[in-house]
Amino acid sequence: MASSGELLPAALKNHRRERLLLAMIIVLLAVAGLSALIGRYPTPGLISWDQLTTDELAGRLVMNLRLPRLLTAILLGMALSAAGTVFQLIFSNPLVEPGFLGVSQGAAFGAALSIVFLGGSAIVTQSAAAFFALAGLGFSYLLARRLRYGGWVLRLVLAGIAVSALFSAGLGLLKYMADPLRQLPEITFWLLGGLASITWGRLLTVLPVVLSGLLVIFLYRWRLNLLALNEQTAFSLGAAPGRERWLLIFAAVLPTAALIALTGMVGWVGLIMPHIARRLFGAEARFGLPAAMLLGGLFTLLCDDLARTLLAGEIPLGILTSLIGALIFLALMMFQKAKTQQ
Repeated sequence: MASSGELLPAALKNHRRERLLLAMIIVLLAVAGLSALIGRYPTPGLISWDQLTTDELAGRLVMNLRLPRLLTAILLGMALSAAGTVFQLIFSNPLVEPGFLGVSQGAAFGAALSIVFLGGSAIVTQSAAAFFALAGLGFSYLLARRLRYGGWVLRLVLAGIAVSALFSAGLGLLKYMADPLRQLPEITFWLLGGLASITWGRLLTVLPVVLSGLLVIFLYRWRLNLLALNEQTAFSLGAAPGRERWLLIFAAVLPTAALIALTGMVGWVGLIMPHIARRLFGAEARFGLPAAMLLGGLFTLLCDDLARTLLAGEIPLGILTSLIGALIFLALMMFQKAKTQQ
């Protein structure tokens, strides 16, 4: 039994973590408020209060374009980071991310299939991308059930790699078959990811699924460390590891698939943000998961701000998240021995 002297430092450490989470929430809200006022109209930079109240077009721009866009950016970063945290803990592998079970590759294949053969309208492309993203998870599960090598986690890892490779091959074939003047550029832009087409209507279509999945993950954050243990240990501690792991995997895949179908491919967020959260808060998912979600929302929002303001033409969001994410990853690996909070 822990003594009062041992409990006191733990309580102080948790209190510091809670204050840091609160500070991150405040920073995210402040950046979101500034992001709504940053743009290239009526002049590059911040919109002043006078411009916002006197220029009707500026007011509509903020309310109808920038607000749904910044909310989607925050939700996208949160969903990818939450999914990355769930996968990295459940599969005990720090290098997995939301595309690990064929989800991202399935979405890309579905979008390309829609563009090449189904007309490529926005609603059809989103539906096809979401369907094949979930199909990637289903195929990975069914294939893992058929494999006879290793334990369940290893079989699922191998199945996810195989399914991702199959969808990537199918995507390459569709790009080869696409019209090089019309369809191929559309597929390419979708694969690069971006939020330029986000409206309130599109955001509201995926919002219930996204919030439901994130809520389940957040409520189960207390169980993640337990589910990261092996089957026998988790079961002896009162968990139903198989059922609860699949619940969390499904809750992670649903919002990811819905948002990828809406925004296109955005990489590295779900891989990098859980690592930074563990550096700041330690391995305990009770604090690490909310921290990863907040960091992911902030990172994606800042990248989107750069994407739409850095140049006169918009930079695809996926390029910036991959570039900055890769630089952060290299920095994390170079300072691997840096002290982390336990």
